[in-house]
Amino acid sequence: MNVATRNERVEAPTGECFDAQVFVSVEGGPGILLLQEIFGVEEFVRTKAALLAEMGYSVLVPDVFWRVERNVSLAHDEAALEVAFGYMGRFAEIPRDVTTGDLVAALTHLRALREVTGKTAVMGYCLGGRLAFEVAAASDPDACVAYYGSGIAAELDRAPRVTCPVLFHFGGSDPYISQAEIGAISAAFAGRPDTEVVVQEHAGHAFENSFAPMFSDPKAAAASWPVTVEFLTRTLRS
Repeated sequence: MNVATRNERVEAPTGECFDAQVFVSVEGGPGILLLQEIFGVEEFVRTKAALLAEMGYSVLVPDVFWRVERNVSLAHDEAALEVAFGYMGRFAEIPRDVTTGDLVAALTHLRALREVTGKTAVMGYCLGGRLAFEVAAASDPDACVAYYGSGIAAELDRAPRVTCPVLFHFGGSDPYISQAEIGAISAAFAGRPDTEVVVQEHAGHAFENSFAPMFSDPKAAAASWPVTVEFLTRTLRS
């Protein structure tokens, strides 16, 4: 399936505009707001967006760090990781309602794209996993996929506001997300049949990112991705 890409401008609630990349097939399909890791809108997230577009989804990838620095795109090595943590620290200083408002605006923009037909989901990795959870709590996506979202356990007071189906992915050996945090998330969503918490027991953080040798775990990625594909099919195409 041929995938077309283009850049768009999203208007933030504060009036400024920020960049977003669109990945779509000719046929269009359900929408996915895809949120970046701390490395920015780089090779991994763009490759994942193209893959989702090939599968028949219309994908919008916003520039999450734009209030810190526009269009950050880092490599996946130790030096870049330190730079990425710097961006993350500056991003964390921005009021949470402001950054969440930007992404809710991006979700609204996604829904208005001509290629989007039907339902929309929010999906993210690492930082983007936490942000996906925040968007689900602040808005009304039809589904949410959060891969190893650092910091979600500290925001579980928002869990009752999440009304859509949610799929959480974690690595059982993640040095950034403890077993206790994973347990707290599972407990907060216990009894909700529309929520799944999937743990790859021997995987660490960012195991899906094949472009980051320090994190990549092909076995865990091969196990987790079909779960995501089935979840998106069930929640967005039914």
